[in-house]
Amino acid sequence: MNMTKKTSKLTLMAMLCALAFVAVVAIRIPLIPMLPFLEYEPKDIIILTGGFLFGPMSAALISVIVSFVEMFTISSTGIIGLIMNILSTVAFVCPAAYLYKKRHSMWGAFFGMVAGTLLMTLVMVLWNYLITPIYMGYPREAVAKLLLPAFIPFNLLKGGINTALTLLIYKPLVTTLRRSNLIIPASTASIDASKKRNYNFGMTLTAAVILITCVLAVLAMKGAI
Repeated sequence: MNMTKKTSKLTLMAMLCALAFVAVVAIRIPLIPMLPFLEYEPKDIIILTGGFLFGPMSAALISVIVSFVEMFTISSTGIIGLIMNILSTVAFVCPAAYLYKKRHSMWGAFFGMVAGTLLMTLVMVLWNYLITPIYMGYPREAVAKLLLPAFIPFNLLKGGINTALTLLIYKPLVTTLRRSNLIIPASTASIDASKKRNYNFGMTLTAAVILITCVLAVLAMKGAI
């Protein structure tokens, strides 16, 4: 990697770290009424953007940096919150970035994010079962009873929302970054215009269905519908 590319990468990664932290500060939405401390925040979308651009190791590095900044600024959960933040984000973004690297298309990204959502759910169920009794002071039996109605739906919803929003904003975001010369334009083969329109419509429709489903699920759990 020449010096210009390295400088550009470091600059953009620093920018993504800052944006991810701002996302945590600005947007925190409780999804599960019985456990209001389970809040959705959109930082994983920004961190995943770094993963799609630079690979899974870069995504993991951004996750660690942002989680440490959170711990020393806005978090009240200390080292436990740090561990849980890193585990959750890395479990989601690294499989997605890895599979996108192997299959460089938005469908590759989609399947990667589905895999990441499932892995994140599995990892967080295990770690919530182990750590929540220490953090909340609950008996482990009580935490086990919350896995199915609370922790599993939360992580599936979180992954679903992140997947849908990433599908909607990633391409416009990357286009903006390329026009701003923050990343080097990729050389792509020509694609038939009608096929490209159908492809984009299919991904947009997929993202919309996932997002609407997640929103309706949250509203149903809150008793709003």
